Amino acid sequence: MPDTYDLRKELGDFSSIVCFRAVVTGMEDALGARAAAVALKAAGRKRGHDLVASLGLSGAGANGDFDAMQKKLHAALGEDGTRLCMIDRMAADGEDVIVHTRETICSADEPQGSSRECTYTLGAVHGAVEELTGRKFRGKQIGSVLRGQDHDIFRFTPR
Repeated sequence: MPDTYDLRKELGDFSSIVCFRAVVTGMEDALGARAAAVALKAAGRKRGHDLVASLGLSGAGANGDFDAMQKKLHAALGEDGTRLCMIDRMAADGEDVIVHTRETICSADEPQGSSRECTYTLGAVHGAVEELTGRKFRGKQIGSVLRGQDHDIFRFTPR
């Protein structure tokens, strides 16, 4: 677990997906879907950068060891970490980095066929990949469990 203390004395560090999704849909209603997506990706990206830095892993993936990076991100974000998502695979595709996630907070309880994108999760993984590698990327979702794939898949292309 990345944090060594509970942020709240009685309720602990976690809240529900239902509450998180209410924040997302409330932002979409107030700002519009595009503006909300930009804000959620930016917030996630900041969280990803800060998380990796707090773990002392800034630049730890500069050598391109994607197996090691996947394990570190999975530990921080998966079932033993913040529970944002499971990170099953990271791999190079030329200069790009491809990340396979599942059980993302963004896809939870969303109906099959939905056009919803993983905005916050994409942003968090994006920031984490940048902080691990010391490189800047553009991030894009290229696969979705909501549209028939077994993972939410993100592609990060160097800027």
